[in-house]
Amino acid sequence: MTAASKAGAAVIVVGAGVTGLSAAWWLARSGVDVLVLDKGIVGWEASGRNGGGASHYHSPLFHEEQRLWPLMDEMLGYSTEYRRERVIFATTEHHLGHYRDMARMCRDIGYRVDDLDPAQVREFVPLAGDNVLGGIHLRFGGQANPQRTVQAYAWALQDLGGRILQHTPALRIVQSGGRVAGVETPRGLFACDHLVVAAGPQSEGLLAQVGARLPLAPARAEMIVTEPAPLMPVGGADGNGLYGRQTLRGNLAYGGGPHEWMEVGPEGPARRPSTPLLRNLSRRVAELLPRAAHLRVIRSWAGVVENTPDGRPVIDRLEDPGNLTLATMSGVGFGLSPASGRAIRDLVIEGRCTFAEIGKLSIRRFDGLADDWREAAGWVPTSHEAGARALGVI
Repeated sequence: MTAASKAGAAVIVVGAGVTGLSAAWWLARSGVDVLVLDKGIVGWEASGRNGGGASHYHSPLFHEEQRLWPLMDEMLGYSTEYRRERVIFATTEHHLGHYRDMARMCRDIGYRVDDLDPAQVREFVPLAGDNVLGGIHLRFGGQANPQRTVQAYAWALQDLGGRILQHTPALRIVQSGGRVAGVETPRGLFACDHLVVAAGPQSEGLLAQVGARLPLAPARAEMIVTEPAPLMPVGGADGNGLYGRQTLRGNLAYGGGPHEWMEVGPEGPARRPSTPLLRNLSRRVAELLPRAAHLRVIRSWAGVVENTPDGRPVIDRLEDPGNLTLATMSGVGFGLSPASGRAIRDLVIEGRCTFAEIGKLSIRRFDGLADDWREAAGWVPTSHEAGARALGVI
């Protein structure tokens, strides 16, 4: 591919989250001229505000995810702080049964998982308490630093000649002759030969402009960070409905909980106020890691994550217009980013994913979905949310 014009690129990627940046990097590795546009700054939504996990065994991209993560620091040329392995442990019989089932499923597809008794859990996770009933040790997967990883993708893309324009929202997809011709922004029109839409919650509105229906429900994704604790042998320790990790500095970074459903416009939420969910997160971290209950919460994050009706990503190249590829990851974008970026690269250049069968991630699975699907699922803003919008705080 060659650049469509000096005011554009061969491929424009809308969205500088981890998925869009990975796709742009993979394309640039193949010699494609790439321009990334974002309404804010790189990784400003959920991509830089998540638990950093990389163990999505339900995904058709899982095997490639596992192959690539140990290679990413060398391939990118920058540190992601990736560390292999993860411990998931239970303080209730219900959770323990669920984790044992998870272990069996992972073993069935060829990955090592060890069952742990309470003493073994505490050996790996010294901050756990006497309430531990058991757990599992994933000898694969692991975790990375979301902020470092987003930076690494962006820098590596720029090293290959790719460009990133921040504070440049995509306002309109311009078509000509039945194909995408470019993207209209406040800075003017940027022309392209192919468009990749990886714009999180804003993807739904952009796709509607070309007659494609992408049903999404935005929600606030929140994380808390504590002051540092002594480093544990395994940095990734999940349970009690939480996901998270211990940073290399020792901080505990955790999220997970009830979604607070939102409505966001093209510019995203104007502000991200703290909510009562932070208290809930703090309590459950203390329940999971009682020997860390004395730690102070020093920071909190609130990003926005988009959710599809069935909770699975959409990675697809449209039939009409045929030069538009879309990706929305429904809350699992970070861990799958090395593999999803490669899949998007394949769809753009090859017209198909060359390393995995991703047909079940097609947008066509939502054909016939009822218009009131969010109401039927209860995925609508609460009265608190509606009141906050009325006051202009989101």
